[in-house]
Amino acid sequence: MRARGINPPPSLALPFGKPGVSAQRVVLAYSGGLDTSVAIPWLKEERGLEVVALTVDVGQPVDLDQVRRKAEAAGAYRAVVVDARAEFAADYLVPALRANAVYEGVYPLSTALARPVIGRHLVEVARREGAEFVAHGCTGKGNDQVRFDLAIAGLAPELRVIAPAREWNMTREQEVEYARARGLPVPAGRASPYSTDENLWGRSVECGVLEDPSIEPPEEAFGWTTAPSAAPETPSRVRVGFDRGRPTSLDGTPLAPVDLIGRLNRLAGAAGVGRIDHLESRVVGIKSREVYECPAATVLIEAHRALEALVLPRDVLDFKRTVEQRYANLVYEGLWFSPLRTALDAFVSATQDRVTGEVAVQLFKGSAHVVGRRSPYSLYQPSLATYSTGDRFRQEMAEGFIYVWGLPSRTWSSIEPRPAAPSALASKLRP
Repeated sequence: MRARGINPPPSLALPFGKPGVSAQRVVLAYSGGLDTSVAIPWLKEERGLEVVALTVDVGQPVDLDQVRRKAEAAGAYRAVVVDARAEFAADYLVPALRANAVYEGVYPLSTALARPVIGRHLVEVARREGAEFVAHGCTGKGNDQVRFDLAIAGLAPELRVIAPAREWNMTREQEVEYARARGLPVPAGRASPYSTDENLWGRSVECGVLEDPSIEPPEEAFGWTTAPSAAPETPSRVRVGFDRGRPTSLDGTPLAPVDLIGRLNRLAGAAGVGRIDHLESRVVGIKSREVYECPAATVLIEAHRALEALVLPRDVLDFKRTVEQRYANLVYEGLWFSPLRTALDAFVSATQDRVTGEVAVQLFKGSAHVVGRRSPYSLYQPSLATYSTGDRFRQEMAEGFIYVWGLPSRTWSSIEPRPAAPSALASKLRP
């Protein structure tokens, strides 16, 4: 018997597909791959739901019209395609860049940053369609299930999340048979051993031989970057312009963020820049070997850090590094739509008012090195830094500064290093 005033958990309330009632709807984050294609008939047959398939374009290189037709062929009630590339770049990638958000010191969060924008559109379409459910194709072992579930919780806690792949526990072979039995198209020939995900900010690769962290990633695993050994023998350079921490131009040409990132991916990728081989600490508590290609992200973060070093005082830089690490962890852990991330963004934004200028980066056989930077707000003053004519630094003041700065150390060291015997100490303290 249920206590008065206490509602059942959402997963137990209102059975799916009640007889005699028009079907409820679910909005499925649809990629066009095998998992989400199989999820459409599964959601219809197992849950009695009408499926609205939503594909969000965040820069993945696929034929979106073909994806839409594939969703309809799989039985979707409606297939929706949203071009979110400009939104993704301006509202998610640029804030992360201003925060220099890099997880565990190496991963620019390419996949992680795409999930909240997809989650936002899932919520928007669900409300427009009158859906009570949203769904995604994530398994129970990865990070993306956390990111999608928490994005929905942060934006629309009234919506209920279904994760078919987390429930059905089918192998790939079983999924193929499930699809064939329902007349769905399945991958022809030998399937790729790798699982990949791509968007504007990067490409991730896992599975296959990459699951052995002792094996060097084979060249066939890469798709965006030239092997450093095969990259041009002559270094190339790019100049990135920033306005208050936002990238605004490349080699002097003003570009919108989405276009700048795309062009830089091609330029830096051709030089072999952006390959990352990472033993990653997943949210669910396991270690995972992940391989990424993030050419533009690698160059932009290096350039942005160099410009900040030119215009920000040391104490701001030191504290901002602490904020950057926490910011990156929040993004990785799926907490983009959280009050802490919003608060950290406010701090980061306050640090970017003078992060304006241009940075030159040399690209050469897999490396990206800053070779020059300039800004109207530069704290580097030649008259203070020079050892030549025109030096305005008052060197005679250094002795007094060093005396005061070192006074605590001098006082500490002047005291007898060997502590007094307990009895002698007690006699000194005795009234």
